[in-house]
Amino acid sequence: MTSPLDFAAPSPEVARRLIGAVLLVDGVGGRIVETEAYDREDPASHSFSGPTPRNATMFGPPGHAYVYRSYGIHWCLNFVCREAGHGAGVLIRAIEPLEGMATMRARRGLADARLLCSGPGRVGQALGITREHDGLSLSVPPFALAPADGRVGVVRGPRIGITKAMELPWRFGLRDSPFLSKPFR
Repeated sequence: MTSPLDFAAPSPEVARRLIGAVLLVDGVGGRIVETEAYDREDPASHSFSGPTPRNATMFGPPGHAYVYRSYGIHWCLNFVCREAGHGAGVLIRAIEPLEGMATMRARRGLADARLLCSGPGRVGQALGITREHDGLSLSVPPFALAPADGRVGVVRGPRIGITKAMELPWRFGLRDSPFLSKPFR
């Protein structure tokens, strides 16, 4: 049996197992409640066309952060998975804030806990993610990652916010979480 945080597994497996895990960056973060999987054979993935300077981290060893800028505005956090050279990752779409609430509120400029980390750009801003985090190991500071405590109810459905391979059921979420970026159908 594989470990709950075995990043060498296929991205949909990793994305599912990350639901309920607790992610902290410099002591700020919470429970992962929504993820999306991406793979090199997937036309929606940054790795689909092969390695580039922007996506090189996705082709590196599993268990590292892949950080990219979305729309030139938001830093988004992904976890590299599969074997080195493959080009797969899991986008962290939403977390339930648990630690460092004052810091997240200051970074985001709002008080509503439900909106602090409900979307990949919001996650990046609340956790203070920047390009400097790209390529860092998830097993050492500033990252702290702990598997889910017990069984969690996971729902799955098609990915959102993309225009290619939308039908793949590679979006995973914590059942009934009010912290999701969008509800599951």
